[in-house]
Formats: sequence, structure tokens, C-alpha cells
Amino acid sequence: MPSVVGLLEERERGARQRVEVLREEADRVLAELRDAELFWERFVTAREVLAEVLAVPGGGADVEETAVPVAENTASTPTPTPTPTPTPKGGTVPGSVVPVRGEGVEVSVLSPDYQRIVGVLAASQAALACGEIASALGLERVPAKIEGVRSKAAGMAERGWLVKEPSGRFTLVPGLRGGGS
Repeated sequence: MPSVVGLLEERERGARQRVEVLREEADRVLAELRDAELFWERFVTAREVLAEVLAVPGGGADVEETAVPVAENTASTPTPTPTPTPTPKGGTVPGSVVPVRGEGVEVSVLSPDYQRIVGVLAASQAALACGEIASALGLERVPAKIEGVRSKAAGMAERGWLVKEPSGRFTLVPGLRGGGS
């Protein structure tokens, strides 16, 4: 008959082996997660850079270049000079960030796509679902187009242009008209 201590030692070995296998698996998953996060971060950075470039008319051709001083051979470490972010010289650019709606901010500050969404909602007597907005804009009612409208409408709701109802439908904030208000 096996001893109780022997049975416990056998189970302990099994549990320890299981822990080692799980630790190896966790290390592998964490390494894979780090790689995936780095890959994702590249896209985030690319999108941010693209948004900055598109925010300047002419793709940045009109922006004065900011020279970064080159450090001469000195013993001290140069302090980094912050580079100002270029700003658009008037007008709106498709793909630009939706401005926060505030006192005196008119619909005309929105890019044309966003102005069209405001126009559709202003013409509607009720809140609309994203599929309905897409149809009113003349877009196909396919998931990709509807999700594009949903993304734009959600951004506008976050910045005070639209109201997102619990049902997921959108409407204009009170007092906003489709024209230039």
C-alpha cells in the first residue's frame, strides 16, 4: 500500500510541472502580446502623422520648416528644441479631427463629410440610425460604409455636435441647425 506522504509528493510534482508549463505558456503569450502591441503602435503613430500632414493644406508644402539645431562638438548635452505642430491656414481638410462645439463655433468649421451628416440629421424629423444616415448620404448600406458613418457620428457626439441616444440613433444637439449655426 502506497504511503500518504508518497501520494502527496507525487501530486506535488504534478502540480509543480503544471505550474512550470503554464509559466512557459504565459511567457510566450506575454512576448506575443508585446510584439502585437508594438505592431499596433506603428499604425497609431502612422495615423497620427497622417492626420498632422492632412491638417495642413497642400500636405505640408505651405508650412514653414522648423530647423532643428545641430549640436556642435561640445562637452555639454544639447537640450531638445520642441517642434511646433503645424496648423491649417484656414478652411477644413477632409480627415481632420472634429472640433469641439462651443459658443460661436459654426457648422462651417466641420469638414464637408461631417457637414453632410449634420444636413441629413437637420432634414430628419427624428433620430436616425447609422444605416439610415448612410442611405441618406447616398452610400451603400454595407457594413464598411455604415461603420464609417458610425465612427464619424460618434466622434461628433463626443465633441458636442450630435446626441447619441441609448438606442444607438443620432440626432442634432438642441439649437443646432444644418446651415451655419
